[in-house]
Amino acid sequence: MAKKSKPEKEHITDKMAAAIDGNSSRAPSSETREIAGPSPNPATNLILYDIALRGIGRLTRHTLQKGLLRRSFDAKLAKDIVENRSMLSTLASYGVTKIATRSIPGAVLVSTGMVAKTLFDRSQSRRSAKRAGLKQLDKQAEE
Repeated sequence: MAKKSKPEKEHITDKMAAAIDGNSSRAPSSETREIAGPSPNPATNLILYDIALRGIGRLTRHTLQKGLLRRSFDAKLAKDIVENRSMLSTLASYGVTKIATRSIPGAVLVSTGMVAKTLFDRSQSRRSAKRAGLKQLDKQAEE
């Protein structure tokens, strides 16, 4: 007996891609199956776009983080904090982001964890929470 597969749910990225495409109802033909870009190879173009988007995302993220930190720290310290993140911290934030963007339960789980952490920090005395955060940022800037 063949196992019936569930119809695949449409992800938000599918909906947005259809909006960008403008006409998601048309079936791709052999003439339309190319990705615009510098290379005639569509796989190469896709890789180039991926690298460019990741680079732009990283620059944007670093710029925003430095800007937010400059409100409380001098420019050099803000730069050191952002650029000296540990590999573990980077991988943890990447993993949590992956979980949050893959499904609604994942987003709920991550959001709940963020709220719990915020509530925990607020339950500590304001002075000790601030001192612990500053100590952690100073340590990160020194590495």
